[in-house]
Amino acid sequence: MPEVIGSFAVDIDGSGVAQVVFSRPPVNAVSLSVYEDIGKLAAFVEADDAIRVVVLTAPPGARAWCGGADLADFVGMDSERRKERYRFINEQVPRFYLLDRPVIAAINGPAAGAGLSLACACDIRVASDAAFFAPGFIGIGLVPDAGGTYFITRILGQARAFEWMSSGRRLSAEEALGYGLVTEAIPADAFEERVAEYAAALAAMPTKAIGWNKRLFDHATTATLDEQLELEAQLQAAAVQTGDFAEGVAAFLEKRAPSFKGA
Repeated sequence: MPEVIGSFAVDIDGSGVAQVVFSRPPVNAVSLSVYEDIGKLAAFVEADDAIRVVVLTAPPGARAWCGGADLADFVGMDSERRKERYRFINEQVPRFYLLDRPVIAAINGPAAGAGLSLACACDIRVASDAAFFAPGFIGIGLVPDAGGTYFITRILGQARAFEWMSSGRRLSAEEALGYGLVTEAIPADAFEERVAEYAAALAAMPTKAIGWNKRLFDHATTATLDEQLELEAQLQAAAVQTGDFAEGVAAFLEKRAPSFKGA
C-alpha cells in the first residue's frame, strides 16, 4: 500500500523509484498544509535509503499537475500573518530542492503559478503534450514566489526568465522544450511508460554520485573557480570510496554492464 503523506501518496517499487502522486482536487492547488506536506515528504525520502529516484506527478486525468497557490489562504490575512506564511514556505521549499536523490517532475497537466515554481524546484522536468506552463503571478499583480525567481533564472537564464515571467505568457509543452524548461515533451498516450523507463534508468545509476552531482552543479552557479575545484576534490575523494566506484571499474575492466547499488 502507498504511504500517504497529506496530499501525497508515495509508492516505492523494487528498483527504488518512489512514485509520488499529488492529489488535491480539483486542481492540486498549493495551500499552507501542502507546503507542510512537502517538508514531510522531503524528510520521508531522506530517511529511506532504498529510494533512489523520486517521480512527482498528478493522477492521470487530473485537471492540473499543480494549479498554483490556494488563494483562499490569503483571504483575511493581515500583513504579519502573510509574513509568517512566507517564512514557513521558505523553510519547506529548500528541503525539497536539496534532496540528495534526483527528483523528476512528470508533468501530465497544467503547471501554473506556484505549481510552476514547484516543477522548477525539481531536478528534471518532462511534460506530456497535455501540459502547459503558465506563470500566473503577473496576471493578478504578484511576483513569483516559492523560489520561482531562483529556480527559473537558473534554468532559463536571467533575460529569458524575466521576459517570460513579466509577460505571463502560457507555454505549451513543445514551447517549454524549446525554452529548455523541460527535457522531453511526450505524447500523452505514451507518457506514463516513458516516465517509468526514464526513472528506472536513473535508478540504475550510482545514486550517491548523482546526489553529489546535484551539490556540485548547484554550487557552481555562484562559486569561484577555486571554490568549485575544492568541492570537486572533496566529493571525488568521497566518490572513490564507494562500492559503486569499485563496481564501475570492475565492470569496465571485465567488459560487462555495471550493477550499481547506490552505496
